[in-house]
Formats: sequence, structure tokens, C-alpha cells
Amino acid sequence: HAAWRLGRRTLHHPALAVIAALAFLGLTVLHLPFPALIAAAAAAGLLLARRWPQWFRRPATISGRAASSSSSSSSAADSAPAIHDDNTPTPAHGSPELVGQLGRKLATMARFFTRVALLSFGGAYAVLPYVAQGAVGQFHWLTAAAMADGLALGETTPGPLIMVVAFVGFMGGWNLLGSWWGAVAATLTVVWFTFLPSFVFILAGAPLVEASREDLRLGAPLTAITAAVVGVIANLAVLLAGPALWPQAGTFNLAGLGIAAGSLLALLVWRWSVLQVIGASAGIGLLSWGAERGRCRHLCPY
Repeated sequence: HAAWRLGRRTLHHPALAVIAALAFLGLTVLHLPFPALIAAAAAAGLLLARRWPQWFRRPATISGRAASSSSSSSSAADSAPAIHDDNTPTPAHGSPELVGQLGRKLATMARFFTRVALLSFGGAYAVLPYVAQGAVGQFHWLTAAAMADGLALGETTPGPLIMVVAFVGFMGGWNLLGSWWGAVAATLTVVWFTFLPSFVFILAGAPLVEASREDLRLGAPLTAITAAVVGVIANLAVLLAGPALWPQAGTFNLAGLGIAAGSLLALLVWRWSVLQVIGASAGIGLLSWGAERGRCRHLCPY
């Protein structure tokens, strides 16, 4: 659903849809590194914009106000006019060595999550496949099932989903260092190095953002990266489908498939909110657990 919403707004040319599809295949089939995909998308945008600049220019009709009247089927959240959209005039201010085992583990986490922060194009849904790729496949800080549990936990708690990196840090510290204090230290390290570069960029680069809006030398690579992010988010759905639909080798979770399909239907067709979908899914899980527990008590009264 997140890929659909982002793609509907950003893939305004077939070439961008091709970039999104290639990014999806690169992650899902070829298992390419996330930084390599971002770099390739940026390079493609920069080179292609020299020959076909119209591919990367956002249509003039697509703005917050135009979108509100273009489709009667879109939700109020999607169609409401933006406070600051593409047609808003540029404002005046936008014109111009750790030691020891603990230290080594924390240094590795610091380096990795600094890269995560520097490559956070498209928000949490786009960057979490890279987090999972590193935390599960490269460093083995936690299992794929635990990563899926962390994402589910992040969806049910207040705050942005990117805060799931705190869960990854805690589990990584606990599994690697085997102590409560090691887990807490890893959590603090991960959170600090995830958000520090973001705040530096905001404070140092925000005044330059408005001045670069119409510059295709910057806009085309960013547009291509945004297209690639659509494919990356779709890859996240595939990543989560593994432990959710096949919790054990050779065992297919048919009920999980039904919940996934019903959730997608509720989001796309019935226009439920994410909280409604999560609440309904949690209710189904509780009812299933209660029924299973009642059956066990009936069969095993003692």
C-alpha cells in the first residue's frame, strides 16, 4: 500500500516506472546492496536528464490543489491542498578508537547506522530493507523473524517507524554481548548515529533546498532516486512476506495470507486507516490465540 501511494504520486513517466521495477528486481532477485541502487538511480537520473529532461520534470498539473480536484475517489488525506507545494513561491530564506569487544561491536554499529542515515531516501519503508539486509544477512545481529517482529512492534507504537532501529540495536547488543548493559549501550549508539547526520543536514542544508528546486542537475537524480524508492518499498513487502507466510520451513501460513490480502483490500478499497488495520489484525490474533488455548484446555484438562 505504501508503494502504491508513493508510486501514484511520483511515477509520472514510464521511464520512472522502469527505474522502480529495476530497483525492485535488483534488491529482490539480484540482492544488490542498497547504496549501489541509490547511486545507480542517481547516475541514471543525471545522465538521462541531459537527453530527455521532460522525463524528470513533474507535470504542472500535479500539485496539492490540483490533486484535490483531479480524482473524486482519492481520500481526504491524499487530496488536501498542501501548505507548501511545488507551486509555492520560493521564500526569501531559501535563495542563497574504541577498544575492547564492546567498543568494536559498537563501532561497527555506529558505522553501519551512519550509512543508514546518509542513505535514508524515502523514509523508513525505503531504508528498512537496507537495515534488514545488514542486521540479518551481513552482521547476524538478529534473525529475519525477529526483524519482522520488530517492524510489527514499530507499527503498533507511537512515533515514526524508523524508531525500529532501536529494537535492532537492543537485540544486536543482547545477542552479541549477552548482557543488559551491552544491549542498552548498543541501543543508544544506534539511535545516536542514525539521527545525528539527519540533523546536521537539516541545519546546514535546508536553506539550499528551495534554491535547487528547478535545477535538473539536482532534481533529476533525486527524482530517479524517488522512483527507485518505490521499488525498494515493494521489496520490503516481499522481505516481510517470508517470515510471515512461511514461519517454518515447508509450512505455509494460509491464515496469514488471508490477513495480508484483507489488509491490502481494506487499505486500497475501503480506505481504512493503518491503525484500523493493525487493530483488526491484532484482534484476529487474540481471538485465534484464545481459541487455541481453549482447545488445548479441552483436550488436556490436567
